[in-house]
Amino acid sequence: MVNSADSHKVQDTLARATAVAAAVEDPELPFLTVHDLGILRNVRLEGEVVVASVSPTYSGCPAVGVIEKSIEQALQHAGFTAKIERVMSPPWSTQWITDAGRQKLLENGIAPPAEQSAAKPLLFGARSVCCPFCESVDTQKVSEFGSTPCKSQHRCNSCREPFDYFKCH
Repeated sequence: MVNSADSHKVQDTLARATAVAAAVEDPELPFLTVHDLGILRNVRLEGEVVVASVSPTYSGCPAVGVIEKSIEQALQHAGFTAKIERVMSPPWSTQWITDAGRQKLLENGIAPPAEQSAAKPLLFGARSVCCPFCESVDTQKVSEFGSTPCKSQHRCNSCREPFDYFKCH
């Protein structure tokens, strides 16, 4: 039987480990944390080891190894023995980006992903994207591929500013 003091110690350890892991910044979008992006799925204890479960934004994400190593190092630096577990199912969705993450995208000139609809958007499909600078929907896609693989490049026809759009999936 687990006593109350042990239970509180476990809860405190999990809370501290979760806070450390959640604060790790994304290497491609350093103004966002792994929590903001919704890619930190879970933090749990397996004996004395903190296990952080992470889902990449997509299976070919070039930053996933760096993200996993950064979380592991942050946990180790905080005094934890850490293990990282990559979780592919269910696949990450842009719906997991927090409200704070969406706001940070906007503040950094990146249009956050539109709310997911019942119809799955197709590669090179038309989508009305709101400009993060002037909020106009009179925008056009310049390229399906932006500064990172998870973004596409757009231009606002109203304010003429170029911007990235975080693709839905």
